[in-house]
Amino acid sequence: MSVYYTLCFLAAMAITIAFVNQYIMKIQTTIAITSGALAISILMLILGKTTWPELQQHAVEVIKTVDFGEFLLQGILGFLLFAGGLGINLPALKKQKWEITILATLGTALSTVIIGSGLWLLSYVVAIPLPFVYCLLFGALISPTDPIAVLAIVKKLGAPEQIAIQVEGETLFNDGIGLVVFLTIFAVAFSGNETTFGSVMTLFAHEAIGGIIFGALLGLMSHVMISATDDGSMELLMTLCIPTAGFAMANVLGVSGALAMVVAGIMIGNWTRHTGFSEQSKHFLDHFWHLLDEFLNALVFLLIGLAMLLVGFHWQAWLLMLLSIPLVIAGRFISVSAPYMVFRCFRSYNKYSVRILTWGGLRGGLSLAMALSIPAGVKLGSSGQVELRDLILMMTYASVIFSILVQGMTITSLIKRANEAEKAGFPIE
Repeated sequence: MSVYYTLCFLAAMAITIAFVNQYIMKIQTTIAITSGALAISILMLILGKTTWPELQQHAVEVIKTVDFGEFLLQGILGFLLFAGGLGINLPALKKQKWEITILATLGTALSTVIIGSGLWLLSYVVAIPLPFVYCLLFGALISPTDPIAVLAIVKKLGAPEQIAIQVEGETLFNDGIGLVVFLTIFAVAFSGNETTFGSVMTLFAHEAIGGIIFGALLGLMSHVMISATDDGSMELLMTLCIPTAGFAMANVLGVSGALAMVVAGIMIGNWTRHTGFSEQSKHFLDHFWHLLDEFLNALVFLLIGLAMLLVGFHWQAWLLMLLSIPLVIAGRFISVSAPYMVFRCFRSYNKYSVRILTWGGLRGGLSLAMALSIPAGVKLGSSGQVELRDLILMMTYASVIFSILVQGMTITSLIKRANEAEKAGFPIE
């Protein structure tokens, strides 16, 4: 079966689960889709191990038809980040530019080091010693909060504006930063060439700064072209060129396509929206991109649930997999609370800010895609029975599923408390 047919059937499955959810489970749509896909994966594994062994093999082959890592990182990620950038309120973002910048950059780097160091220690405790660079690799791929998961779940729950802006801004930018950090450490771990501090910093600067500059140029060029026509259909079609040809060109140039899409999206959403689009396009812009965003989100969350079929579970790594969940949460908490100790010297915040940013820091398809990009064949442990790729994939999948199903379903109570604190007149701590 072709990739196109596979995606057609998977999209239909995701929409069917969402439809049924309206009448049965009645939970947040993306959580319902992930839960449904996870239940289907578990059922296939059980049937595959008992009465119908061909079913599991066939299901794995179908899922492998869609290269999840390439499909997300080299494909629809551009659409999702551009759609997220379109919805950013730039004036509100400017009010918290320092908080968002520090959380997205220093916070992501701090989380990478904390999680990487913790994993390095734990790996010796469970007798599967990991080289430190591989531990940092896991820290880099799991540290950035996933904009697909966060914007699809947390943004819609009505958090106080100050917290909502931090969540939206940080998750869009730390996604790009996290990808750059991951690619930098990936190059150090697997390039086979001797690396220096200067070469690492050059690679990082080329990816991050280059992505921001390219995104600004792309946004400017798109603004000029959209402003030059009054054809509503043509204006919307031009926005499609940004996450398609624009995202592809960024990857060809070797700069961060993720950061480029966020920057271009913010420019189009806050500049072109008011001065370049015709009245017809202004009316349809948000509806068009909201519908496209919902469709692609449904497909991504379905693939997250079905990705369980691709994870090779090893009994030696179960303990490390379970310990990785609290390790990731602890790394997120420290990387958020440490900057907040400085932030509070200059501004007051809702007393639930740190807790919401910590518990609402969901992981999703982006982390899985990065984990799947790790090359196979690197053996670990004294017996060499555990592969690095399988181990990191196990830990990543555990953290992703926990964050979507447990954190995503329980974050509502924290947001309600934050809103009640705002209404009661006690918003600060």
